[in-house]
Amino acid sequence: MAGTVRIEATETGVRMIALDDPEKRNALSLELLDDLIDALEDARSDPAIRCVVLASTHPKVFCAGGNLAGFGDDASIIEKHIANDRFPRLFRLFGELGKPSICAVGGHALAGGFGLALACDLIVARESATFGTPEINVGIFPFMLMALLYRNLPRKRVNELMLLGERVSASEAKAVGFVNRVVPDDQDLDGAVIEWAERLASKSPILMRFGKDAIRRQDGMPYDEALDYLQAQLSLPFATEDAREGLTAFLEKRAPSWTGR
Repeated sequence: MAGTVRIEATETGVRMIALDDPEKRNALSLELLDDLIDALEDARSDPAIRCVVLASTHPKVFCAGGNLAGFGDDASIIEKHIANDRFPRLFRLFGELGKPSICAVGGHALAGGFGLALACDLIVARESATFGTPEINVGIFPFMLMALLYRNLPRKRVNELMLLGERVSASEAKAVGFVNRVVPDDQDLDGAVIEWAERLASKSPILMRFGKDAIRRQDGMPYDEALDYLQAQLSLPFATEDAREGLTAFLEKRAPSWTGR
């Protein structure tokens, strides 16, 4: 795909989507947001895609956040408000992909870039990567990130990040719990990410979709409602060919052959 994202696909069903506007440190311009939304919608609709990896072509920056130059242009407030609908659309898309996503953070993930990472199911970060919400330092506030931040981090830690505008290292992020794996700088980040992506891509696509949808929908439900909803979801997989194949393969001590049905 031309524009501000670079797309590659593997034979194992992994779709690589890399932010590719390095001169602007992958700032989230309207063009980049539109290109990323298009790429994710295409991945969602393609049955051959089993896992999505979000990365960056910049060697030291994953994403520097929102395009501050765009915020300061002459567009009216209502025009900017309408344009900002891309952020909730984008964050929702990750939850509605129906397939797992990994964010490969090879450099700084700040502001909206931090939000992109949190929107993914898993985060693998290079040791030198940092995460933060510096908006308060330039007279803005990370409003769109709150929904993601408070669902991924302890409340007081979120308050500290947003109010002080400071950063945390990849190691700190793993200790807090929102980074899954930290790769030393002298090791291959891409290799570590692909290893996990291919493992995810090898799972049943229909069961993965059921699971992903349930994760999204039960989030925020009252406890009793969540249990009732999840009880109903528990019955659905037994109507699929993949569930029968998984059980048969287990009993026959062989690898399953998924059909996605």
